[in-house]
Amino acid sequence: MKLVRAFFVGTVLSIAVLPAFAQQIVNAPLKIRRVTAPIVVDGDLSDPGWQQAERIDQWYETNPGDNIEPKAKSVGYLAYDDHFLYAGFVFDDPDPKQIKSNFNDRDSISGNVDDYAGVILDTRNDGKTGILFLANARGIQYDAVSDDTSGNEDSSPDFFWDSSARITATGWQLEIRIPFSSLRYKKSDAQQWGIMLYRNWPRDRRYQMFSNKLPRGNNCFICNESKLLGLENLPEGGHLVAAPYVSARQLSAVEDGLGSSFRSHDPGLNAGIDLKWTPTADTAIDGTINPDFSQVESDVAVIETNERFAIFFPEKRPFFLEGIELFSTPLQAVYTRTITSPRWGVRSTGKFDKNAYTLLIAQDRGGGSVILPSPTGSGFADQEFESLVAIGRVRRDVGKNSFVSFLGSTREEEGSGHNRVFGPDFQIKTAHDTITGQLLFSDTLTPNRPELADEWDGRKLRSHAGFLWWSRSTETWDYYSEYKDIGKDFRADNGFIPQVGYRENYSEIGYTMRPKGFFSRIRTFAMAEYDSEQDGRMLYRLLSCGFGADGAHRLSMRWRYAYENVRSGEEMFQRHQLLYSLSVAVNNILTQVTADGWLGQDVDFANSRLGNGMNISLGGTLRPTSHLDIRLTAAQRYLNVTNDVASRRDRLFTSQVHRLRATYTFNNKMFARAIIQNTRTNRDINLYGNGYDQHGGDLGTQLLFAYKLNWQTVMYVGVGDLRGVTADEGDFQRDNRQIFAKVSYAFQR
Repeated sequence: MKLVRAFFVGTVLSIAVLPAFAQQIVNAPLKIRRVTAPIVVDGDLSDPGWQQAERIDQWYETNPGDNIEPKAKSVGYLAYDDHFLYAGFVFDDPDPKQIKSNFNDRDSISGNVDDYAGVILDTRNDGKTGILFLANARGIQYDAVSDDTSGNEDSSPDFFWDSSARITATGWQLEIRIPFSSLRYKKSDAQQWGIMLYRNWPRDRRYQMFSNKLPRGNNCFICNESKLLGLENLPEGGHLVAAPYVSARQLSAVEDGLGSSFRSHDPGLNAGIDLKWTPTADTAIDGTINPDFSQVESDVAVIETNERFAIFFPEKRPFFLEGIELFSTPLQAVYTRTITSPRWGVRSTGKFDKNAYTLLIAQDRGGGSVILPSPTGSGFADQEFESLVAIGRVRRDVGKNSFVSFLGSTREEEGSGHNRVFGPDFQIKTAHDTITGQLLFSDTLTPNRPELADEWDGRKLRSHAGFLWWSRSTETWDYYSEYKDIGKDFRADNGFIPQVGYRENYSEIGYTMRPKGFFSRIRTFAMAEYDSEQDGRMLYRLLSCGFGADGAHRLSMRWRYAYENVRSGEEMFQRHQLLYSLSVAVNNILTQVTADGWLGQDVDFANSRLGNGMNISLGGTLRPTSHLDIRLTAAQRYLNVTNDVASRRDRLFTSQVHRLRATYTFNNKMFARAIIQNTRTNRDINLYGNGYDQHGGDLGTQLLFAYKLNWQTVMYVGVGDLRGVTADEGDFQRDNRQIFAKVSYAFQR
């Protein structure tokens, strides 16, 4: 149990040395005033209530400048009354014609494209998690949760709040109104929160401005907040939201595979309800009965050909997003998309003293696929049974920016199968250093369904998974070191761990320069990785170096050369690749172009041989008018291998993805969206061998009209069509078509 001893020794030592590391900028507090005069959220700050509000004039440019005086003046205002918190902004602009903001759907604004601004609130005052309430110059909202413990910003959660903006002759103005019922805070007569005011100003570069300083070389974001003083006698909970829905759908589908007769089924009706109750200001209880997720946009297709491990897709379903940051751990033992079709669910999320917790219980009807991990690749099995799922985590704050935590997860499957995962984790974070660790144990009884998977024969599996990470960052240097040890029999059926039975050692070092001129930031780096099976046999080795840079025209790029040893079957292959990513703004119509991929050698994992190929993904955003947003995605991957019969290099496969997403937004409440997505793979079956189709893929289209008063009071009407590619001819044939409608209304008390 060397890993167990290392984990706990690391925890104790890290906590012991914490005071020696602690140092960071302390920003001056901001004040807020309770107002008695009215404030109307209409983008005009001439209301009497704003005359009573606290004014914030001091702002800092934190990117590309280093906490310097901004090139454009910003003024913020803060106020509150018995039910709402208000934030108002007046933004001057040297050239108001350059203000870039389009009408669009919620959460669809871009940092490299849109003028937007708002407030970031840490209502629990723990310096770790902040809620972003941002809007662009058209009033289009973006809300997200930024979590210092994971370093992620997640825009999936949605909150109830109001915003309105107005472009003026000298710049633009923004008003934000946030109900206290949308926030979670401690019970106290006098509140102290963390706060940041923010402005995004994209011009020749992306300029970012805050009401507080952000020191460079600091490895946290929310921890640099200012304290908000002056909040008193806030509501103490008791808010209830009930959002029932009714949906209708008619499905037409082929009866016996592609090319067979097409039959329309009888229309079907469905109904359900989502509930949210906040009994206290720091506790939320969510419930759902027969939830409907038809409003969730389809995932962007990715190329899966010649991939050994399962591909991750983010969670988008509303019920699972309350307190989602509490499910974020170094080893992804929680992945709520494994709950494929919940019949019902209940969840409690809250905080008491220095402890934060979340507990989720749901019944899953089944369907979808279960990942079957191994050291060299992922398999899948159909989940043709119901399960009862329970997931919980409690986290206790230690010091200013650190914590210890415990996670428990279980899936009790129909019949006798189960999967149970539990264990502690911790994070010690200072101004420049982060030490993170997690130790999990799993106990599994596989289902007795050998017709679905070989290992599903009722066998018992028990193992562990461990993770240790250290990083240090300064203004110029950064270091990373990571160690993983995941046992061969470890399973996390409620999580996303597609590889088991291996040990990973990874290190990276980087040096950052900030020159004056075209480039504002250049980082050079080198990295190394060594992975092996539990018995010591090498799986993978990497030596890599490269550079990244940010510059004018909102340019961001990264290039690196990689020399790798990759195992396929029992053979090791040497692989050389050039990997790249690039993003740049062109003009006001073609607002962004992106490219990423690799060029060089790759392993044909199906046949254990080395080939030459390329992978490229291209993206572009077109905004012909302020109401129309067109996003284009194209990706292609191919691999050439030696044809021993013809003594030449031939194309083994070519895989392609093309996606067009066009949204016309009439106003802040109504939009129409069209998506066309084509995926196709063509294989040379003479080179591939038996067991593979020559052609594969599908062509999907979706048309949607939406009217939204808020994120839960909505009306959707849409149609979707899917056509599959025949295996031999490669022609598109009808697969299914559906017409659907949904109405949901949020009742609030």
